[in-house]
Amino acid sequence: MSSVDKDQYKVHEEPYYQPQGNEVALYEAAYRNRLPVMVKGPTGCGKSRFVEYMAWRLGKPLITVACNEDMTASDLVGRYLLEANGTRWLDGPLTTAARIGAICYLDEIVEARQDTTVVIHPLTDHRRTLPLDKRGELIQAHPDFQLVISYNPGYQSLMKDLKQSTKQRFTAFDFDYPAVALETAILAQETGLDAAVAAKLVKIGQAARNLKGHGLDEGISTRLLVYAATLIKDGVEPRDACYMALVRPITDDADIRETLDHAVDATFA
Repeated sequence: MSSVDKDQYKVHEEPYYQPQGNEVALYEAAYRNRLPVMVKGPTGCGKSRFVEYMAWRLGKPLITVACNEDMTASDLVGRYLLEANGTRWLDGPLTTAARIGAICYLDEIVEARQDTTVVIHPLTDHRRTLPLDKRGELIQAHPDFQLVISYNPGYQSLMKDLKQSTKQRFTAFDFDYPAVALETAILAQETGLDAAVAAKLVKIGQAARNLKGHGLDEGISTRLLVYAATLIKDGVEPRDACYMALVRPITDDADIRETLDHAVDATFA
């Protein structure tokens, strides 16, 4: 796999990221020691952006896998492909990352089946190995390799949770939505929207997050606030932008929609 072009996995432009605490320094310490990292937090709060930023900051390749319930171990480690002249082995993203020394980011790891996630275990302890049983090969991870996973604890259940045997292989960060002033600055920086209008969007976001557990499974994410800000910056009427980007995506419940619509109307009256 020496022919793999590492450069295609590099983050070439600095992603915009505003630290909420000392997470950057802590991640750098984890990477120096090649400790696996788990990032926990609600949907759209900046988990993936943080990992992307750290890959850029460290100058390391980043291979991201969006986990899902249909993902098999072969999707991670690789499989044989049937071709006209026989079979050919194709490395999966986890194997590629282990070979070339990339950061492998498994996004929303709890969406994957537990019998799939166990394949990461040998990479998260002193062994730092990946067995490819189908090939009869044992890969020793590149010295630069690091494993990062993320998930949303708000969606935890008996069927969708990490085993303790997996959790206790990782260091961990707890992420949350940014504080009001920081989130306002993020919207303004990301979209060029006037700070006063951005502050109004954040106010709506705060109101929706207060409804979590009272009709909403999840509050309005920073990502959706950026969408609304983008639409407003493009000339869309603010209330229409909020209905489209903040309210309609998160609920189909008529009463909750009405409550949020009223909050939008009051904010942009």
